[in-house]
Amino acid sequence: MTPTEAAESTEPAVTPPAEGTQDAPWHHLDRRMLLIRPVLDLVKSLPVLLGALLFGHGEPWQWIGLVFTAIAVFTGVSHVLTSRYRITESQVEWRTGLLQRKQRAIPRDRIRTVDVTSEPKHRLFSLAAARIGTGRHSHGKGPGKDELVLDAVTTAEAQRLRTLLLHRKTEAVSPEAAAPPDQLIAAVDKRWLRYAPFTLSGLAVVGAVVGTVYHFAHELHFDPVQFSLVQAVVGHFADTPVWLSLVVAAVGLLVLVSLLSIGGYVLSFWNFRLTREPAGTLHVRRGLITTRSVSIEEDRLRGAEIREPLPLRLAGGARCVAIAAGLREGKSADKGGGLLLPPAPLARAHEVVTEVLGEDPVATPLVRHPRRALYRRLSRAVLGVLLLAAALYGLAWLGALPDWPWQAALVLVPFAALVGWDRYRGLGHAFTGRYLVTRSGSLDRGTAAVRCDGLTGIVVERSYFQRRARLVTLIAPVAAGKGKYHVLDVGEAAGLALADRALPGLLTPFLTADRDRG
Repeated sequence: MTPTEAAESTEPAVTPPAEGTQDAPWHHLDRRMLLIRPVLDLVKSLPVLLGALLFGHGEPWQWIGLVFTAIAVFTGVSHVLTSRYRITESQVEWRTGLLQRKQRAIPRDRIRTVDVTSEPKHRLFSLAAARIGTGRHSHGKGPGKDELVLDAVTTAEAQRLRTLLLHRKTEAVSPEAAAPPDQLIAAVDKRWLRYAPFTLSGLAVVGAVVGTVYHFAHELHFDPVQFSLVQAVVGHFADTPVWLSLVVAAVGLLVLVSLLSIGGYVLSFWNFRLTREPAGTLHVRRGLITTRSVSIEEDRLRGAEIREPLPLRLAGGARCVAIAAGLREGKSADKGGGLLLPPAPLARAHEVVTEVLGEDPVATPLVRHPRRALYRRLSRAVLGVLLLAAALYGLAWLGALPDWPWQAALVLVPFAALVGWDRYRGLGHAFTGRYLVTRSGSLDRGTAAVRCDGLTGIVVERSYFQRRARLVTLIAPVAAGKGKYHVLDVGEAAGLALADRALPGLLTPFLTADRDRG
């Protein structure tokens, strides 16, 4: 051994900083995103680029469109090249920017969700997008200040981030210890496709397509009747009795909506799996083309809700949603975060609630609300239609509208009364000792079971008409799910007793003051 080798052998080995320590290493986004991001930015800038090339004809503003496109592509490329992130002992740090530097840090003890989404653009190169959030609401389209999006990491890295940031309980476990397998709670069944047409998701697609086509046709001053095929169809319906034309159109629309709903069900919920991981975490994975992976810590569960929209209820189906702290709500709630079961048989939804909560409080027999609540449901439903008919009649009397709109509105009065009656049938509440259960709604009925120890208070609300009818509405605030759940139009005595049982002693000072004043 040479003296140099001997000296080198005595030097201590330098160990790289470990993940999760204060000097954790920085990681970059996957460079394969450079093959995707420029194409996506170019597609987004395509209207501006085509407008500049086709209508510029050498004008100075033509170069503005080209420069705008170049800037968009350059910004996307620089984002991929300069973005870095690391996980220290106390927070997740992220930096990006070439000309304008940005950085963000999220404390690890505030992280509630790590959603892993893999769209077709990601799956082409086995990539994924990891969305790290604190569970706060973000009102904008982009990520909020309490949310961090790593939009180009490998699938393995995304799963590693999810495990490292959410499974804090298992960080001290020896890696040599054999982890028990995940417990399968629910998986999609191809027989559940029969519930897809009753979700009416295809109706929204048809409406969006028709609205888009009409908008562009109007902007381009385009008349679709000019096509010979459209003329033939219009001529056929013109020679057909009106009732038969309506029946054919309704059947055609029903078939189209059903096919689109089935397609949407397959794309959204195929490969759906709900499992319980050893770390005490519920893991939901679903999607055919775009896959999504969501983790819900069982410690943050505050209950569960079974949703039964009217068409799905008539078919005997339902959806199951978790009431958990930290999940995003609003428009994106049903699309990801809290979904525990897609449209499936109602009995299967109750089984999932039992597996997740250890019991099924949603199946508890509910207490019916007094008849005075029925009169309120009927009057509100019918009065709304009558006011609409009166407004249409006024416009017809002024000559702004024909007579048939207000006459058609009057025809809806019996249906409004039926909806009001069904809304009353749907009202109910119960108390199981651990859970406050409430049910309401007709067109979109929901039965929610909320843990009483998760409630942040009880609000007793009474309007002028409720006071006359001796009814109250209880509002149960909870830092999860929708944020608050209502027990509508319950009798005064029963409502106050329910509130006192849910949170013992909370209303005692107010009730004592009322008795003293009385």
